[in-house]
Amino acid sequence: MKFTRNLKAFAIGASLVVGMGTSAIAADLKFFTIGTGGTAYTYYPVGGVIANAISKPPGSRECDAGGSCGVEGLIASAVSSRGSVDNVNAINSGLRNSGFAQSDVAYWAYTGTGTMEGKEPATELRTIAALFEEHIHLVALADSGINSVADLKGKRVSLDEPGSGTYVDANLIMEANGLSVDDVTAEALKGGAASEALRNGKIDAFFVVAGYPTGSLVELASAAKIKLVPIAGDAAKALSEKYGFFGLSDIPAGTYEGVDATATVAVGAQWFTSAKEDDDLIYNITKALWNDKSRKLLDVGHAKGKTITSDTALNGIGVPLHAGAERFYKEVGLLK
Repeated sequence: MKFTRNLKAFAIGASLVVGMGTSAIAADLKFFTIGTGGTAYTYYPVGGVIANAISKPPGSRECDAGGSCGVEGLIASAVSSRGSVDNVNAINSGLRNSGFAQSDVAYWAYTGTGTMEGKEPATELRTIAALFEEHIHLVALADSGINSVADLKGKRVSLDEPGSGTYVDANLIMEANGLSVDDVTAEALKGGAASEALRNGKIDAFFVVAGYPTGSLVELASAAKIKLVPIAGDAAKALSEKYGFFGLSDIPAGTYEGVDATATVAVGAQWFTSAKEDDDLIYNITKALWNDKSRKLLDVGHAKGKTITSDTALNGIGVPLHAGAERFYKEVGLLK
């Protein structure tokens, strides 16, 4: 009888210790979301790599021992979303801790200008880092006869979803070339759905804003003969002069199977958060992102990862830095 009572006491005590341990671990955990984009595009896989780099759950091996070099107790996750506009709105509303967005979309949201004119400025938006260049891809079948933006008139064209940066830029590009959304039959397809629709003849062309090479286009080019339609000439030059965040750039030959080098325009992909996020947390996240040992994750995690460097972390920033990120960049001499 005494043995049974002791056994019960031991079991209750053990469960209390386990419970206390679980509570202690839970108390040390911090979850941090990163809004990305469609799973077939560049934001999502890059977001996964960065989430891995900045995470360090309890029990992880120490950085110097070959373990995680992330933020102690942090579990970051990349969340699929509708893209730039959606991510900015989610940060502004507190739905997500952070997210990726095109530099143009974020600037307009922060200032309440451009395509965001008439909307309340997202004055709490803050920058963590500039990541990489995103090129505007205008994709058509090789035998489509579409050789310029002007050739889209009367065609069935996917502009992506209205919550995406692609949709914003597609409209600006058409406008610069004398077209409007009323001049095309507009569709709102993303990623693999747009590629499949092009292959099946349901659309004639589609826009994608993404860092090259983007997975859905690599797959499409291996299955069908495609072309990238140039976004070039006077219209592209005028676009870059009117909107400083657009740069003239090329997508190199061979990026996609059978596709020649193509002139186009590009914007910056940047990582944003809210001014309300804790300064120390964002400082440590920024520090973890640019830790030398995170370099391996970026280099092997995605083809675009190699271009994500601290040397370009402040390029083209039009939204103020978060105080925590600013502290880090000053500390390492990237900012005076």
